[in-house]
Amino acid sequence: MTAPTPFPSTKSAYEKVAFDRHELGTILGLYGQMVAAGEWRDYGMSFLKDVAIFSVFRRTAEHPMYRIEKRPRLRGRQGMYAVIGMDGQILKRGHDLRKVLRVFDRKLIRAVD
Repeated sequence: MTAPTPFPSTKSAYEKVAFDRHELGTILGLYGQMVAAGEWRDYGMSFLKDVAIFSVFRRTAEHPMYRIEKRPRLRGRQGMYAVIGMDGQILKRGHDLRKVLRVFDRKLIRAVD
């Protein structure tokens, strides 16, 4: 008698990178401040196989102004968090999400003044 053949693993088909509760809380806290300052109006989230993206829009029907990305594969190198501008330029990259999001501090201060 032969051994039964196991079913193919479907786990890998459903694995996606996502922001955890604390990361999302930090990002949405910044988003709320920028909405209150009148800088941002809408957001979108994408959870893909190798990257999680939080996109920020000034208006709904345009390209994102900024993308906040999480790439766990870069954890040991430059850091897994990055803020990317509209033109694709990496504005800041690092290991700590709060430090990476400090790139928006100047914009927030300028918007409040």
